[in-house]
Amino acid sequence: MTIFIPRFVEVCIAASSAVVAMGLFRAKERHELEGRFITPQELHTLMSRRKVLLFDIREPLDLLGKSEIITGAKWIDPEAVIKNPSLIPKDQDSVIYCTCPSDETAMKVMRRALAMRFSQMKLLRGGLDAWKSSGYQTVPYTQTFHLNTAKSPVVGIAS
Repeated sequence: MTIFIPRFVEVCIAASSAVVAMGLFRAKERHELEGRFITPQELHTLMSRRKVLLFDIREPLDLLGKSEIITGAKWIDPEAVIKNPSLIPKDQDSVIYCTCPSDETAMKVMRRALAMRFSQMKLLRGGLDAWKSSGYQTVPYTQTFHLNTAKSPVVGIAS
């Protein structure tokens, strides 16, 4: 006996399956990203115990607006690190941060890094603002960089 399923029903079942699969993928990604966050207190403790590489990945204009950085951090243009995650060492303890609502820029970088199998990168929850509100020190950002009107505004950083 052959069961006849109208084409419309087949399409609905396929679409529903795709939506469920996408939801499961996003839930898995959220869970994996959630495990990558570190609080300012945890980072401060970690930094007192061993060497941790810190990377400020704020947009250039955000950096101009708040010209300070966590002591020991290095600023990297977020677009550059998204295109070339190897700017951050893959197998060393590293923490990235920004000042975006919901750590948006850091999440983009982390997604890219996870896709490239970075194993020891963490996100500072709340970024620079959370670090400062926890009472931890920052230093003025004194490096110069040049803005350009191109899509990727940073063309160089002078030491």
